[in-house]
Amino acid sequence: MRRNLWRRFSSSFAAGVMYALTILALVPLGLVLWFTVTKGLPSVANLEFFLNSQRPSGIPGGGIANAIVGSAVIVALASLAAIPIGVLSGVYLAEYGAGRWANWVRLASDVLVGAPSIALGLFAYALVVVPQHHFSGTAASVALAILMLPVVIRTTESAVGLIPNGLRESGLALGLPRWRVSLQLILPAAAPGVITGALLAVARAAGETAPVLFTALGNQRLSFDPNHPMSTLPLVVFRDALTPYKDLQQEAWGAALVLVVMVLFINLGSRWVLRRQIRLARQL
Repeated sequence: MRRNLWRRFSSSFAAGVMYALTILALVPLGLVLWFTVTKGLPSVANLEFFLNSQRPSGIPGGGIANAIVGSAVIVALASLAAIPIGVLSGVYLAEYGAGRWANWVRLASDVLVGAPSIALGLFAYALVVVPQHHFSGTAASVALAILMLPVVIRTTESAVGLIPNGLRESGLALGLPRWRVSLQLILPAAAPGVITGALLAVARAAGETAPVLFTALGNQRLSFDPNHPMSTLPLVVFRDALTPYKDLQQEAWGAALVLVVMVLFINLGSRWVLRRQIRLARQL
């Protein structure tokens, strides 16, 4: 009897500690969200904030249209470069990766995942900006592509590795070559995990400041040309928040709120894709 009571008490105590620690971990996130929403909501509530570009302090009507366009263009170019290469590399590592070359690729991916983003920005500066003699959105997309690549590779490898071997054996039994089995059977089956990893990489790239600061530099004018300097939402937050002008600080809070909401929706989208696939798999 005493043993059962002690077990119940231990179980309840452990559950209480876990709940308390979980709430404690959520407190900083809640405070950040609450502070960002309360500070940035006055700017976001104004439609001109999304339609106008940045303006110097004291001139009303400033917005972040140039930063939104710059972030979209730079992240889109980086995704076009990193996601296809990362997906194919992840499939190769999962399907053929048993040799020394595959181990070196995995090691390189692990090192890049932990590499400081400012070091990647400095590398892109030396690789692209210095030879071109000017800053550009293309250089920023190169830096962000390098940042995204290891995330896509490792998540794709993990997703493909979870596919049962029976599917591979079925394709090979039909006489299909190994590469067609990998691309036409295995990759579609692992698509939810691959998409989730790609979206997480996009969310990480969209919130980076240091690589863009070294490469895109920033631009207060609206520009769709990636061969010229461009602004991004993290750059607006970085520069306007450090100024002594209240209107620019308010602009920085609005850009921070837009960035947080954008990253939140990307993460929710990745989770929705994964849960939908799990639901469909259970129905089958």
